[in-house]
Amino acid sequence: MPCLVSGMRLPLEGTLLEKLRKIEALHAGTKVDGEREAARRAAERIRARLAELRGRERETVYRYSLRDPWKRKLFVALCRRYGLTPYREYGQRHSTVNVRAPETFQNKTLWPEYLALSEELDAHLEELTERVIREAINDDVSEPTESDDQKALAERSDDAALDHGPSRT
Repeated sequence: MPCLVSGMRLPLEGTLLEKLRKIEALHAGTKVDGEREAARRAAERIRARLAELRGRERETVYRYSLRDPWKRKLFVALCRRYGLTPYREYGQRHSTVNVRAPETFQNKTLWPEYLALSEELDAHLEELTERVIREAINDDVSEPTESDDQKALAERSDDAALDHGPSRT
């Protein structure tokens, strides 16, 4: 569902969509720059590569542990885009996603593309979060400063730990 503000897409969202399509095109080995059509053709090429690998290699089940719900949604959507069926065994954690596919596809296409898309999504969410906080709450979005008192205490604690043997916490 597109992110809407007064019925309009956020400018950042359009940029993110374009970047995600380019990442997919890169992983499909295409050099075509026509956004939506290039993304569609890239997905087709990747699905064709998967079909070819399925004919040559035995499929392997990989277990992925994706604790971040947004990254898990991204990974599951990417799997489904290529016709894979992500699943979870009864009793597995909610963060676990299993995928059955040729090992080469998982190691050379699916996981690297996921990492690239995830990195781009993280950067986008960071930028969007900072902008929203800056505009709606406070201009200062920097991390809190460290107290000199606490820093000195931590340094003494570190020094003490170096001078003594094991201790209980």
